[in-house]
Amino acid sequence: MEWNITPGRPVYLQLIEQLELAIVTGAMPAGARVPPVRELAAEAGVTPNTMQRALQELENRGLLKAQRTAGRTVSAGTEQLDTLRRQRAEALAQEFWKQMQALGVSTEETAALLRAAAEKENV
Repeated sequence: MEWNITPGRPVYLQLIEQLELAIVTGAMPAGARVPPVRELAAEAGVTPNTMQRALQELENRGLLKAQRTAGRTVSAGTEQLDTLRRQRAEALAQEFWKQMQALGVSTEETAALLRAAAEKENV
């Protein structure tokens, strides 16, 4: 997994977001075994305690399930993933809209830019 930890925000929150994104996009599909805490921490360049805190939060959210002898697995169901995907999409759309407003781009221009970008990607 590719990690992107930046200064200015709590590391464990960034880990939560990146792991959640991996689950939502299917990079870590339902039922998949999650690597051990120490392995993930080494990959991300963080302490095991920080990674443990992030994984515990994902367990609390119902995205991961801990099993004593088998470690952790991804436990998110389809409905939960759809909800998370929608929430992330809405947050991205709101941020994008704020940026377009700050640039002075109209609603019509923004829609045209999105359509053009989508058409370019679908080629």
